[in-house]
Amino acid sequence: MFATPAFAQAAGGGAASAVTSFLPLILIFGIMYFLLIRPQQKKMKEHRAMVEALRKGDSVLTQGGIIGKVTRVKEDGEVEVEIADGVKVRVLKATISQVLSRTEAASA
Repeated sequence: MFATPAFAQAAGGGAASAVTSFLPLILIFGIMYFLLIRPQQKKMKEHRAMVEALRKGDSVLTQGGIIGKVTRVKEDGEVEVEIADGVKVRVLKATISQVLSRTEAASA
């Protein structure tokens, strides 16, 4: 009674407007994935590979800023690092942020 025929006809086509209203949300998620999530996953993968490749004699930098030399690699996720002559500390592998110098593998 209060609606004009022009407003009544404009109400159709709800399915197309629903897709177009979600399009910006989908686009934002895609941009966030390629700019934030994907590079972070790549960085985590590289860090995991670096930590798994640790061996005795490598010079490492921990997240706490301690520089030392790996003296023993344990299987339970720990590494023994010598930070001074005769001073050895146990460090979690995950807390090693960088390998400063690698020892060469022994040739057979």
